[in-house]
Amino acid sequence: MWPGGCRWLPVLLQGYLNLWRLTSARTWGSCWGPMAETFSTGAEAASGLRAPVQQNGDAGGDARGERTSGSPKPVDAGVEPPQEVGKQTPVSGEQAPVAPSGPGKRKKRRDATRERVVPPPKKRRAGVSFSDEHFAETSYYFEGGLRKVRPYYFDFRTYCKGRWVGHSLLHVFSTEFRAQPLAYYEAAVREGRLHLNEEPVQDLSIVLKDNDFLRNRVHRHEPPVTAEPVRLLAENEDVVVVDKPSSIPVHPCGRFRHNTVIFILGKEHQLKELHPLHRLDRLTSGVLMFAKTAAVSERIHEQVRDRQLEKEYVCRVEGEFPAEEVTCKEPILVVSYKVGVCRVDARGKPCETVFQRLSYNGHSSVVRCRPLTGRTHQIRVHLQFLGHPILNDPIYNSVAWGPSRGRGGHIPKTDEELLRDLVAEHQAKQSLDVLDLCEGDLSPGLIGSSAPSSELGKDHLGELAASAQKMDGAVEAAPQVLDTMALAPEKAAETDVVNQEIDPLCEECRLVRQDPLPQDLVMFLHALRYKGPGFEYFSPMPAWAQDDWQED
Repeated sequence: MWPGGCRWLPVLLQGYLNLWRLTSARTWGSCWGPMAETFSTGAEAASGLRAPVQQNGDAGGDARGERTSGSPKPVDAGVEPPQEVGKQTPVSGEQAPVAPSGPGKRKKRRDATRERVVPPPKKRRAGVSFSDEHFAETSYYFEGGLRKVRPYYFDFRTYCKGRWVGHSLLHVFSTEFRAQPLAYYEAAVREGRLHLNEEPVQDLSIVLKDNDFLRNRVHRHEPPVTAEPVRLLAENEDVVVVDKPSSIPVHPCGRFRHNTVIFILGKEHQLKELHPLHRLDRLTSGVLMFAKTAAVSERIHEQVRDRQLEKEYVCRVEGEFPAEEVTCKEPILVVSYKVGVCRVDARGKPCETVFQRLSYNGHSSVVRCRPLTGRTHQIRVHLQFLGHPILNDPIYNSVAWGPSRGRGGHIPKTDEELLRDLVAEHQAKQSLDVLDLCEGDLSPGLIGSSAPSSELGKDHLGELAASAQKMDGAVEAAPQVLDTMALAPEKAAETDVVNQEIDPLCEECRLVRQDPLPQDLVMFLHALRYKGPGFEYFSPMPAWAQDDWQED
């Protein structure tokens, strides 16, 4: 019972309390957002008012309660706000998911369409060799001075490239994988050799999407290489140093996998997990170094970047090379990464090579080469520019460069014409492996679409083709329709497919090729010495660099 003079006090306090609740809900709501809504729930229930949420000090609406552009809708306490984060706008041609009305129904989500989703590719350690599983895919045999690989099955794996998205498998195979006719891929589908996201492909018309994973099982044939062994020059806890024979690539590339230095060292010397410290062209022989650990690899690569390493090569070139020391600083431009051709051009990268003649036999010269930079084909391109190309260089001593064969940088044709003529020459010789190409790698612009340029000459091409036919003698077996070669599942085990060397779908299995001569696999360029802080390794001088060597 309040005293008579204070009966109005409870009413006054209640009014002040309601006013405080209302103003605090609006003020704190602007600072704390949803948390203030929870605190003000009681005040809203008591007063019947709802305070619009404010963000960044902006009003949620005008006096009539309308929401201004860009501000969120009012949110009631206890009601889940709409999910704006991660919201996706439907692309053209697709319908946006419609939220069903009525209680108890859940909003349809985008992933309910069950689109193909593939996890990202596993990251492989750079520079690391292969495992016993890879080495066991097939085996070597030796014949006629050549190292050969028995044909074997191999799975090509790749994730869908950006330019393939939205195109069918049929389109991709017909435009980018022309090594086989479309009939082959249709037969491969019937045999279950093509997989998309590890599911057998049923129809080549299937359209590819981002992240799709493709696997294609093929019957693989590798070109032969020289039978000369990969000799160990040195080995310690840090590095392995070998004497690489000519014709053997350093690591898998193109059609080569087991016939590479990496695989030979793993299979025959049990040397694995190696990091190449530098590279040599497939046709170049000599000193080749590998690091045994990533730390050693990084240390030596740092020395390379700091120009602390010295490399010395020896080669035999056309004509009488000048007796005095010659330095060539012409920049080198890559004409084609795919074909592997470079030339001197002012737009190229700066290069420097120092040459010194060692001997001259009246026809050719032995020259020592010290590259001070490390551009692709640097020694070969500089020697061509000086007018003394390597005696048997299949690229830079070719008539495809014109009458002067590129001397002084004079090339009387466009880059496209040069590439076309080089490919035409090696097609006629059936020696595309020299360019690290196979027939399926050739684009229409390089073959068939236009005749060779006049500098190459039709007569010369005719001679090349005739000699190649006589020397190589590739004979194709009686043609068979791929449809008739498809295996019935119940008979698959009874066929030669069990023997990996024969495959009914393989075009290469139906060809009989004459082997190249071992001397045709050698180019007269040899890495003689490799020197750095605390190490120096030598390789023996090759026979063709001896003073008494005579050309056949």
